[in-house]
Amino acid sequence: MSQEDLLKIKYFLYARKSSEQEDRQVLSIDSQKSELESVAKKEELNIVGRFEESYSAKDPGRKIFNEIIGRIEKGEANAILAWHPNRLSRNSVDTGYLIYLMDQNKLLEIRTPGQTFKNTPNDKFLLNLLCSQAKLENDNKGIDVKRGLRRKVELGWHPGPAPIGYLNTPDKEKGFKTIRKDPKMFPMIRKMFDLVLSGDFTAPRVHEIAVEKWGLKKLARSGFYRTLYNPFYYGWFEWPRGSGNWRKGKHEPMITREEFDRIQELMHPGQKPKPEKHTFAYTGMIRCGECGCMITAENKVKRNKQGGEHYYTYYRCTKRRGRCSQKYIEVKELEKQITKTLAGIEVPPEFHNWAMTWLRTENTRESNDRNTILNNLQKNYETCVRKLDTLIDMRASGEITEDEFNKKKTAVGQEKARLQELLNDTDKRIDSWLETADRVIKFASDAREAFTERGQLARKIILSALGSNLLLKGKKLEIDVQNALMPMMLVSSGAKIKTGTFEPVKTGTNKEKSGAFGSAHPIWLRGQDSNLQP
Repeated sequence: MSQEDLLKIKYFLYARKSSEQEDRQVLSIDSQKSELESVAKKEELNIVGRFEESYSAKDPGRKIFNEIIGRIEKGEANAILAWHPNRLSRNSVDTGYLIYLMDQNKLLEIRTPGQTFKNTPNDKFLLNLLCSQAKLENDNKGIDVKRGLRRKVELGWHPGPAPIGYLNTPDKEKGFKTIRKDPKMFPMIRKMFDLVLSGDFTAPRVHEIAVEKWGLKKLARSGFYRTLYNPFYYGWFEWPRGSGNWRKGKHEPMITREEFDRIQELMHPGQKPKPEKHTFAYTGMIRCGECGCMITAENKVKRNKQGGEHYYTYYRCTKRRGRCSQKYIEVKELEKQITKTLAGIEVPPEFHNWAMTWLRTENTRESNDRNTILNNLQKNYETCVRKLDTLIDMRASGEITEDEFNKKKTAVGQEKARLQELLNDTDKRIDSWLETADRVIKFASDAREAFTERGQLARKIILSALGSNLLLKGKKLEIDVQNALMPMMLVSSGAKIKTGTFEPVKTGTNKEKSGAFGSAHPIWLRGQDSNLQP
């Protein structure tokens, strides 16, 4: 590219780091800026604005990023210089809008130290994939946390902080943490239960005694009543809360079930909670589309005139907020709707083969560039190590004073740390996007079969991967497809089948912002073209 062409491209330099855990291995803002300034100086880039931001990119709404987008729309700049695409976006909305600006020729390129994304079908595909990889990593972390909580519940341990009278065991390794008695508080809370059971004291009076005479200053009135109503103390807990799914815990109960029922009778005569021992695949995941309450489930038995019994599972609104007109839906009908959605996102094997062939070729080309960067960083790092060794020898021989030694050692040490940070960050990214692409496409290909043929836990995981905002209204399950399948939706919206190849759609008619990433994206359907070739 000529010097004249370079001057026509005006860059905004953007550095971002959030305080969240997913960014703990990403370069600091100062390190990003330092590296980007070096790239700009070396390649003589025309930087017309510099921006930095400490905010997560997993959701749209970043103030500085939105300012950059607005100024690019006005023509103040037409390119972005960033450390990595995931610094720009970890959500489908911002990713879609970046690609939309490229489609409108308002954003000519996005440049990083390792590669440049121009307004071409292949570059936009790769940019979308890398940003979607960052989104997938965030989504998978949420799924992994939920999976860990489910596993803990299955083992009989209540997830989260232990209630008063018990202690968690943070000293144990992950996967082996349990709940044990608090040697100091357990007998005091048990004594509090005994006072209520005696019938000689009202509940407010027992709370007053616990606070003023026993020193439980932090036990608020609301916390006191939560303790009296908590089935955890007789050995059971509900998870998720409000789902109707009850589990017998492995912790040592403080009171018996009979004592708990007696306390409830004293507090509210005639009302005794009865734990439901059934477990259902989709409870805790779906909300009512009318009132917003959680959807629960229950089993029903219908007997015919011949004495036979038929068992059914129904899902319904909990109606915890009052009246709600929504009806029951049988689990078979619910799963039929989920299967239909999964059928609509199946990926043709031909597209999978074509995409992976192209990506492997692209990966080979890009890896050469990344290896060059790594080699240069490694050489600079080794140079810093030699400088430190030389300074030590000079100080030992008396060639420099202690002050000179400390001053030079600090400067070289800081540069050594910066290079180490760059090495770790660059090496961490190599080839990860290729593995992510294969996993995303395979998920879209195999989800329906896994849903119909595997067990209850698999069906729950697959439904959670489809979307987090699941609503049931009018016996229809509304699924806002997202997470791992969003890359497929966005890629499919910019491609079409023509004479056995994939090419970008040349529409350019929808100038609304939502047209770049809205819900109207087509998705690959099995059987669109049986003659498709990679």
